[in-house]
Amino acid sequence: MIEGQEDVTWEDWVALAETCERLGIEALFRSDHYLSVMDDRDRGSLDAWGTINALAAITSSVRLGTMVSPATFRHPSVLAKLATTADHVSGGRVELGLGTGWWDGEHRAYGFPFPSMRDRMDLLGEQLEIVHRSWEPGPFSFSGKHYAIEELDALPKPVQEPHPTLISGGQAGPRGSAFAARWCDEYNVLYVTPEDAASKREAIHTACRDAGRDPGSIVVSMMNAVVVGRDRDEVQRRSDALGDLNEAWIVGTPPEVVGRLREYEQAGIERLFLQHLAHRDFDMLELFAAEVMPALQR
Repeated sequence: MIEGQEDVTWEDWVALAETCERLGIEALFRSDHYLSVMDDRDRGSLDAWGTINALAAITSSVRLGTMVSPATFRHPSVLAKLATTADHVSGGRVELGLGTGWWDGEHRAYGFPFPSMRDRMDLLGEQLEIVHRSWEPGPFSFSGKHYAIEELDALPKPVQEPHPTLISGGQAGPRGSAFAARWCDEYNVLYVTPEDAASKREAIHTACRDAGRDPGSIVVSMMNAVVVGRDRDEVQRRSDALGDLNEAWIVGTPPEVVGRLREYEQAGIERLFLQHLAHRDFDMLELFAAEVMPALQR
């Protein structure tokens, strides 16, 4: 999971995708921001879905997606079409993460409306439904507070059946959990301890039961930053280079990182999105693939 708004160039993206495929890393996801979240105006950002479509054409195995695309950036019909296009280009390797958007600075700078959180949640709920139904067979209509769709049969449909994985995420509050239970294949929690992860997983499962859905049919995943080093000195050097670390981050030597990730597994987390914040540190990816991934697969 790469923070694409922090000056990740096209050359960086190509190198990251090639490295993921060579090392057997399942997926390469990116954030969907137009401005540095560190408020560093010298850092640029390529468009997330432009990047994904381009990477889809030059890769063969790695899955690609956003974590997450803001509902404030694009009309849901446009977003669904972008993801469908990438799904065709990649031969069925695309996933879509969708959220409310939160970085008001980029909205002001680029001229995107930034309504209240309540209104952004309304947008999210409508977008999840429209995207999901755009991918379903046959035409549909929709009339909501923000969008109106009239007898749309969005062709072609995605390559993946029944459709690309649709992900939402956050803190598993009542509205977000209900949206996920109705429309999503996966819910992602971020920056949580194993204990918090277990409670948020239960909130998602409760929402599924309330909606008459089998809780086992939705994946609960986690996003967190990871820093791994061969020894304590290397861990410290990599940590220092990133500045202040969040207490929930997964930091340590390979055995320590494996042990921590096992705690999340025991809490019911089924999939890990690990933020690689030093995106040009390919040596850390090599170490992770050589010593962490095999241990987790045993």
